[in-house]
Amino acid sequence: MIRLARFGAKKKPSYRVVVIEKERARDSRAVEVVGHYDPRTDPPTVKLDYERIEHWRKHGAQLSDTVARLLARYPAPAAEPAA
Repeated sequence: MIRLARFGAKKKPSYRVVVIEKERARDSRAVEVVGHYDPRTDPPTVKLDYERIEHWRKHGAQLSDTVARLLARYPAPAAEPAA
């Protein structure tokens, strides 16, 4: 499953986008960190590794609702054609 894991100081959350087993606790050890999301900045800071997310999706990982919304709002940049 690909979902958010909370980290940061108290009352100042930021999140990692992680690949983790579905049954594990929210902040337990992740298989892989595939991005970061900080909603407190203006505009929110979003850094996603689209290639790794697609890799894990091909291997059966499901997206949480929140991560699906992040991907919809911040789609992968279009690949530039080779010159």
